[in-house]
Amino acid sequence: MLLAVNAATLCVAVFDHWSTVALMAAYWAQSVLIGIANVFRIVALDRFSTQGFKIGGRAVDPTPAVKRQTAIFFAIHYGFFHLAYLMFLRSFAKASVIFDGWFWLCTVAFGLDHLWSHRGRAALDRQAVPNIGTMMFTPYLRIVPMHLTILLGGLFINAAAGMILFGVLKTLADLAMHLVERAQARKLATQT
Repeated sequence: MLLAVNAATLCVAVFDHWSTVALMAAYWAQSVLIGIANVFRIVALDRFSTQGFKIGGRAVDPTPAVKRQTAIFFAIHYGFFHLAYLMFLRSFAKASVIFDGWFWLCTVAFGLDHLWSHRGRAALDRQAVPNIGTMMFTPYLRIVPMHLTILLGGLFINAAAGMILFGVLKTLADLAMHLVERAQARKLATQT
C-alpha cells in the first residue's frame, strides 16, 4: 500500500506539474505524520528493550522515565528538523502553490495507510519487547532525502531532474525504513 500511495503522489506531481519543492512538501507531510505516530508508539510501550541505547553516553534501563524522555527528545528534535524544512520549503514557493487540494489528498491517503500500518506495529509492540533505540532512530532515515536534495542543489536544477533526484533518494529512504521496520517486526514476532 505504501508503494501505491507513493506512486499515486508521484503521478499527481507529474499530472499537476508540481515543482520539486511541492513534491518535497508532500514528502515533508508524510514525514511529519510518521514522526507523530512514532511519538504515540513510544509513549504506548509497556515493555521495551534499551540494549545498545544510551542517553548522555550512558546505558539506560527500560523505565517509564526513559520512555518519556525518549518520546520528548524525539518529538522536539525530529520536530525541529521538520520546522526548519517547512521554513525552507515556504521560502522557495508560495504556500498556495505547495499546499493545494492535491497535496491534502495525497497527505490524507498516506495518513490512512500509515494509520493502518501503525495499528499493526502497535499490536506487535504489545506482544513483544521492541528496542526503543531502533524505534526512535528509524524515522530519521526520512531526513536524508531532504538534506541531500537541498545539498545537491535539487531545487535549482530543472523540475524533471530535481524530481528524479528527490524521487530516487526518497524511494531509497522509504526502502531502508521499510527494511528496518520489517527486520524489527520479524524479531518481535519471534519473541511472541
